[in-house]
Amino acid sequence: MDRYKLDILSSGKNYKKICMAITAGFFTNAAKKHPQEGYLTLVDQNPVYIHPSSAIFNKNPEWVIYHELVLTTKEYMRNIMVIDAKWLIELAPSFYTKADPNKMTKAKRMEKIEPLFDRFNPKDSWRLSRRKG
Repeated sequence: MDRYKLDILSSGKNYKKICMAITAGFFTNAAKKHPQEGYLTLVDQNPVYIHPSSAIFNKNPEWVIYHELVLTTKEYMRNIMVIDAKWLIELAPSFYTKADPNKMTKAKRMEKIEPLFDRFNPKDSWRLSRRKG
């Protein structure tokens, strides 16, 4: 703060400001709850899970920000914080945009979903395949 000559202001008991500041810094590390199991990262759609040592392990929030991923038997998120999805659009508008469900691009409609082998998930779990030119 001193280097850039910014004022140091307290957020008081407004924890939302602190959470939004962390979200602004780690917006690429966002994940959304998958309907069946675990979470999917927003950037590359990788399946990830909340680490068992986390305080929100059995809470299953809809949206989270994580600090790091750890690969053991599954890929786990560590240092997790619950966020509001609207924060991503507000804090990183050049990275996230709100989509209109009625206006899908032709490329989006042409994407096919097919099962891919993954030894960590059940045989019939689904995820997006690579795009074919």
